[in-house]
Amino acid sequence: MLGEGEGEGEESNSYGDGIAWVRASMIGRGSFGRVYLATLRKPSSKGSSLPAVMAVKSAEVSSSASLQKEREVYTNLQRNPYIIHCYGDEITIGSSGTMAFNLMLEYGSAGTLARKISASGGNGLAESEAKLHTRSILRGLRHIHELGYVHCDLKPDNILLVPIRGAGGIRAKIGDLGLARRVSISKKRKLGVCCWVGTPMYLSPEAVTDHVQEAPSDVWAVGCIVLEMLTGKSPLKGKEELEILRKIGAGREVIEIPNGVSKEARAFLKGCFVRNSNFRFTCEMLLLHPFLQGLDDDDHAGVDQSVPFDHIESFALVYDDEFSTDSSSSSDGWSHGSESESDDAQFLSQENAPVEGF
Repeated sequence: MLGEGEGEGEESNSYGDGIAWVRASMIGRGSFGRVYLATLRKPSSKGSSLPAVMAVKSAEVSSSASLQKEREVYTNLQRNPYIIHCYGDEITIGSSGTMAFNLMLEYGSAGTLARKISASGGNGLAESEAKLHTRSILRGLRHIHELGYVHCDLKPDNILLVPIRGAGGIRAKIGDLGLARRVSISKKRKLGVCCWVGTPMYLSPEAVTDHVQEAPSDVWAVGCIVLEMLTGKSPLKGKEELEILRKIGAGREVIEIPNGVSKEARAFLKGCFVRNSNFRFTCEMLLLHPFLQGLDDDDHAGVDQSVPFDHIESFALVYDDEFSTDSSSSSDGWSHGSESESDDAQFLSQENAPVEGF
């Protein structure tokens, strides 16, 4: 949403400029309003808390409730290196007298993860790159969950790629918190008439059937994102929205893991796609998974390596019967899948029974 080239390049100043910044071209739009590039009036100004270039999400004050809610979420989440940073908000007045609420955000100058995947031409990213982005996403999501929030709309379009200063690399950061909600609110919604929020092809079974979106629902979406990075395409792309929802809700929708995916990646994805949300892996468990081990660490305060693997293994044993793992367990205690084609193509559809026949 906030990456370079993700929207129209038209210029508009109908919302006016800020005290310290000037509005440039529009780079995106959504139900909340529009997104603009913005630059500082005095880029070399010392002591400024704003970057030279940033993204500004804007909406008329009278229609800015969702943006103001997003501002509150950013404030409560505090700063985290794996979440797009919010620099604050400001009211501006356009040339026609229009008052706008503006949310000033870190700019993902390397684009979105969606664009990165699309540029692969359907081949997907190298597994080594997918691992790095996966770890970053999970670190940001872990922070969100620890502070009592659920993102509710994780997808490649909402993962921004930001250059790492002095390292020559790219860091994936979670953005677009407009649909994020507190877990307590999410639980209350189960009793009402409210339905799910987010994007259908990234929804978990419990979001569709019970209208419950909690931390495990975000983990399901992470699995969809990882699979998309590895294969170059969404597992449900091309299907009608109602068809997707109907199949997920009835337990008939199957997330197929292609044969070309590595054993470690397959085991990781199975942990994300456990249909029973009570047994789905947490962010912490996934960060400790063998699929993400051996990576260069760009944040020594990231994964807590003090958590023993046997603790995770004992939790995983609770739902071993959900997968065909009789011949696929490795010495590290994780299920890595089988080399056989029939086992590789099957995946969980019903709560306690693997699906055959792919």
